Amino acid sequence: MQPLMPKATAVWLVENTGLTFEQIGEFCGLHPLEVQAIADGEVAVQMIGIDPVANGQVALEDIERCQADPSARLKLLQSAHPEAIVKHKGPRYTPIAKRQDKPDAIAWLLKSHPELSDGQISKLIGTTKPTIQAVRDRTHWNAAGIKPRHPVALGLCTLQELEDAVTRANRGRRTATGEPVVVTVEAPNYDSEETLTE
Repeated sequence: MQPLMPKATAVWLVENTGLTFEQIGEFCGLHPLEVQAIADGEVAVQMIGIDPVANGQVALEDIERCQADPSARLKLLQSAHPEAIVKHKGPRYTPIAKRQDKPDAIAWLLKSHPELSDGQISKLIGTTKPTIQAVRDRTHWNAAGIKPRHPVALGLCTLQELEDAVTRANRGRRTATGEPVVVTVEAPNYDSEETLTE
């Protein structure tokens, strides 16, 4: 792994440390000659250097250790690259080509998971409650052309989002024997078009 902005980091290391070109190049993922060109002012002339110590990408002690020993190499800290958290809030953009698939996904959800509320389906697929009601009542303008297809296979939601919605819908429900209801969501089979419909 290399620092987030390798050239800007290399500029700062050249200007503010006594590290060798090989050490800086290996840490930043650059060729030693490119680092030398940065030092000579031929490359990245007006680039402002970024302090990797202030950014939490390398420890100051590590820099000092490498300045004392030219054969030592800088190590990128684990906290340098935080994990990306993807969380969808609100409606998300659906490409025009996939918008026509929404009624098919709604039909599949109504058939396979009737416990889901209209609000959950609306949030999961990114559609409106009137559209869900029209598919349920078969008053949708394309009711004859709707065939139930798995929303994950259509790319309208992830399997994890679908499992979470089904789990929330079944929370608190009990079977006839008094045990909690456990519903598993099967992943779509991408090999065959026929298996996407039921």
